[in-house]
Amino acid sequence: MTSSITQTMWITMEKEIQELMAVWPDVVHDITEVITNLNIPDVDKWLEKVLQYNVPGSKKLYTLLLVYAYKSLIPNEQLTEDNIRLVRILAWCMEMTIAYLLIIDDILDQSSFRRGQPCWYRYSNIGLMAVNDSLLLQSAVYYLIQKHFKGKECYIKLVETFQDATFKTQIGQCLDMYSTKFNKKPNNSINLNQFTINYYRSIIKYKTYLSVVSINAAMHFAGIKNPEMFKQSKTIVLETGYLYQIQDDYLSCFGNFETLLKNSTDIEEGKCTWLVVTALQRVTPEQRKILEECYGVSDPDKVKRVKQLFIDIDLPNIYFTYEKEIYDQLRERISKSCKLLHNLFFGFLEKIYHRQNCHF
Repeated sequence: MTSSITQTMWITMEKEIQELMAVWPDVVHDITEVITNLNIPDVDKWLEKVLQYNVPGSKKLYTLLLVYAYKSLIPNEQLTEDNIRLVRILAWCMEMTIAYLLIIDDILDQSSFRRGQPCWYRYSNIGLMAVNDSLLLQSAVYYLIQKHFKGKECYIKLVETFQDATFKTQIGQCLDMYSTKFNKKPNNSINLNQFTINYYRSIIKYKTYLSVVSINAAMHFAGIKNPEMFKQSKTIVLETGYLYQIQDDYLSCFGNFETLLKNSTDIEEGKCTWLVVTALQRVTPEQRKILEECYGVSDPDKVKRVKQLFIDIDLPNIYFTYEKEIYDQLRERISKSCKLLHNLFFGFLEKIYHRQNCHF
C-alpha cells in the first residue's frame, strides 16, 4: 500500500521545507569538507558562501515535487528515515542544479536581481568569477550523488538523469540566446518573422527540461522500471513546464518587482516570449511596425510602447483564457495517467495555476 502523502502534500509544504532545511547544513558540510581535507586555503569558505547565497532561497517547488513523488511511489514500509534523508539530499542536488544554471542565465541576460537580492555576479563585485562558481556548484551535484548513491542500483540512472536534463536545458538556453543575439536584420533590429509558436515551443521544451529531473530522479530512486510511467510523467511535467513559462512571460511584463523579486528585460533584449509570439498573430500592419521599431530596444519609452500595444490587443485577457485552456488540457491528461501519481500532479498543477510570482 503506497503512502497517501500526496493527498495533503501542499498543506504540509512548509513542514517539508523545514525538514529540507534541516538537512542543508549537512549538504554544505559534505561539499566543503572535500576542499578542507585537501588543505586548500580560502576555497572551502568561498564555496560555502556561494552555496548559502544562491541555493536555499527559492520557493523549492520542483524540489518538493521530487520529494513528494518519491513518497507517492514507495510503500509505507520503505519510507525509512535513511531513505527520506537520501531523497532530501537528492532534492538539494536539484536545487543546486537550478542555482548554477540561474547564475549563468543571469550573466547572459545581464539581470540585476534574483529572488529579491542582487544576482550573484553583481554581488560584491564578483563579476565573471561567478562563471567558475557555477561550475563548482555543478561539480558538487555529482559529488553528492556519488557520495550518497554510489553502489545503489539507481546510481547510474541518477547521474544520467541529471546529465541529460542539464544538457537539454542548456540547449534551450542556447536557442533562447540565439533567437535574440543572432536573429537580427541588417539594420540590427529583431527579425520578428522567426518568432512563431513552434519556435517558441522548441525553446520552452528544452529550457524547462530540468523539471523532468523532479520526477525521473524520484522514480529511479523508488525503483520504478515501467517505461510507460516514465513516458507519461515526462509528458505531463514538460507540459506543466510550458504553462509555467507562459506564466513567467506574462508576469515578467505585467507583474511588479515586489511580487516577482526580480527585474525583467525580455522586451529590451528582444526575447522570444509567448506575449510577442501571440501579439504577432493579432497585430495590424501598423501595430507590427511599432513592434519592429521598438521590440528589442533598450529604451524606456519604446518598452512602454510595446507594453501598451500588448494591452491594446487585449493580451492580458487572451493570456488568462489560454492559461485556463492549458490547465484543462493538463487535468485531462493527468486523469488518464498512472493513478499512483494523480494526487501529485493534480496538487502541483493547482499550486501553480494563477500564480503571482516568478521564482521557484
